[in-house]
Amino acid sequence: MATRAKPTKAERNDAERKRAGRPKANPSRRGETLGEYRRKRDFARTPEPSGDGGRPGPGAPRFVVQRHRARQLHYDFRLEIDGVLVSWAVPKGPTLDPKARRAAFHVEDHPVEYIDFEGIIPSGQYGGGDVIVWDAGTWRPAAGVDDPGRAVGGGELHLDLYGEKLRGRFVLVRTGGDGARERWLLLHKRDEFAEGGWDPEDHPRSVLSGRTNDEVKADPHREWRSDRPAATAAVPLKATTAGKTTTATTAGKTATTAGKTATTASKAATTGKATTARRAAPKTTRRKAATETAGDEAMRELDGLRASGGVWHVFGREVKVTNLDKVLFAGRPGEEPVTKRELLRYTARIAPTALPYLRRRAFNMHRFPNGAQTKGFWHKELPHHAPDWLPRWDNPDADPGEARTYLVVDEPAALVWAANFGALEWHAWTSTVDRPDRPTWALIDLDPGAATTWDDLLALARLHRTALEHVGARSRPKLTGRRGIQIWVPIARGPDFAATRAWVEKLSRTVGAVVPDLVSWKWEVRERAGRARLDFTQNAVNKTLVAPYSPRPAPGAPVSAPVDWDELDDPDLRPDAFTIRSIVDRVAERGDLFRDLLDRPRRLPRLD
Repeated sequence: MATRAKPTKAERNDAERKRAGRPKANPSRRGETLGEYRRKRDFARTPEPSGDGGRPGPGAPRFVVQRHRARQLHYDFRLEIDGVLVSWAVPKGPTLDPKARRAAFHVEDHPVEYIDFEGIIPSGQYGGGDVIVWDAGTWRPAAGVDDPGRAVGGGELHLDLYGEKLRGRFVLVRTGGDGARERWLLLHKRDEFAEGGWDPEDHPRSVLSGRTNDEVKADPHREWRSDRPAATAAVPLKATTAGKTTTATTAGKTATTAGKTATTASKAATTGKATTARRAAPKTTRRKAATETAGDEAMRELDGLRASGGVWHVFGREVKVTNLDKVLFAGRPGEEPVTKRELLRYTARIAPTALPYLRRRAFNMHRFPNGAQTKGFWHKELPHHAPDWLPRWDNPDADPGEARTYLVVDEPAALVWAANFGALEWHAWTSTVDRPDRPTWALIDLDPGAATTWDDLLALARLHRTALEHVGARSRPKLTGRRGIQIWVPIARGPDFAATRAWVEKLSRTVGAVVPDLVSWKWEVRERAGRARLDFTQNAVNKTLVAPYSPRPAPGAPVSAPVDWDELDDPDLRPDAFTIRSIVDRVAERGDLFRDLLDRPRRLPRLD
């Protein structure tokens, strides 16, 4: 029988490219297209990268939008294609408004190292002025676009952006001109991320440093005190092979040193083993950071930071915080609104209590960078500019188009970082990264309908309690902080998600049969006739319910709070009873009411 030949390195790289959804690169394009970029610049004077060392990054292709104040303000829109950044100047900036048509002018290709460039281009140099990384992330060509470079050459490119500000389907269409003055239009399609009237000037800060153009101009060297661009200075990940530590930079270079370190997410991507990774730190330091609480000194330091932010020394880490006086939650009647500074203070105080429900789990961030009064969005992929000390996990089973590298909140400072990043809601997987296919919680979500009263919801919760006690399953309710109640059941690892979901469905259908007038099993809200849904579908990989002690995006910053079963009999109890201003004192008085569930998980009992 013939032996199948081992794949070549090129074949392996091509297979990885296809798995990540990266279009095939033209290796000759880079050298051919950067000539104009280099002719326009004197690299002895400008800090911009020359383009001699960068290579395409791993995974999905990247994009960057830079807010550039030169002779005239404009936004530089750049897509990583064939080893370079294909670029357009957009005078009014990109928008999420599907009715807007933004003029864009095709300019010279830039090197991939430019993706992290932020600073001052000296006067007299081409494009002289200040530059910030206004948005960044990954992008993918739309279905049917096999060669983005050819699509650009043909004058029309459909693409999906996965940025921190820009998300959803965009279209670039050439409308006329030639050479350096090709005229294009940049459009956003109508989709779930579209937002009428969305103006980029309402979102002026860098996603890399948190600074505005004015702040960069006033202090251009505050971030980088090096003659190298940021892309070649960062060292975010380490992987160990054969007793050597390989360090990967964001520019695609590697350096090898002797020594040992833990298996990392980079290695997990090639071995199929799921592990967390962080920058190397002594075990004693990590253990201390995971157990200590933020003390008075840290709180005084936070209170003393100026409104624009700074570096906060908390839990043994340096966390860059920004926009501290920005209002994130409107106040309830008679109460002051909640600022970002107050959210960060709460996060640091509650983090040690919340950590057991987040540790060793992929973390999904529901972000509201402009506050709970605006539309939020899900952010799962850890951004490339995240500090390298953050724990992370590479999902070896991620499909093309899905997030691959997740934040893992293994230490309190990681949660503080997420809160500063605009994560007003915290969602962790119900499985751990070492066995992502095996949940450790069974979840019952009592989702009220428009006609469901609080008393109706309490009745459904009590019926579930009776059923769970009857079969010998331990459980505890949790107020959602909005209108609902969730019931969490700790389970010994064993059943997969399908078995867990089937178990919850059978239990809830039994309960629902007792009060059929209160319950609907329809998926669509409009088909439920205002009745509650007993939602068992959240028991699936990468589907989550809001974590214990997470804030919710509503006035007053309510919290998803664990409660005792007996508290459901309190006539004054409401699902949004606790806020970030009251829950810490409650925990100090009552303790963490979910804690005992962690210590004694049980096998799912039979429901025969």
